[in-house]
Amino acid sequence: MENLINAFGIDGRLLVIQAVNFGLLMLVLWYFLYRPIIKVIDERQKTVAKCVEDAELAAQKLQGAEEEATHRIQEANSKASSIVEQAQQHAHVERERLAKEAQARAQKIEEEALVKAQEIARKHKAESEKDIARLAILAAGKVLEEKV
Repeated sequence: MENLINAFGIDGRLLVIQAVNFGLLMLVLWYFLYRPIIKVIDERQKTVAKCVEDAELAAQKLQGAEEEATHRIQEANSKASSIVEQAQQHAHVERERLAKEAQARAQKIEEEALVKAQEIARKHKAESEKDIARLAILAAGKVLEEKV
């Protein structure tokens, strides 16, 4: 084997020194370069994993918020419907009350007008009776004057 090594011009001592240098270089590169890069990659993976978890959590919160918003909208719609229904009922009751009130006023005005009409009729009847009595007295007086 030594012939083969000499045939290629390889120096054994130089080969061992270069192997030791290569090993030291590998050790130095592994310690100062490979380990920090692996550490950065691990931290990066943890950061990415945390970001993914945060994104999933945010998606869940968004889903919950959308459900809550939908629930609140439905609740608001039902309250609005209830308020509208109550307002319509109140308007109906108020309309009936006003109609009854107006009917009562109209009936009162009609009764007052009837009473006034009867009073006026009595007055006119009384005046007519007075006028008739006066005319009868005047007529009787003229008849007596003519006969006397």
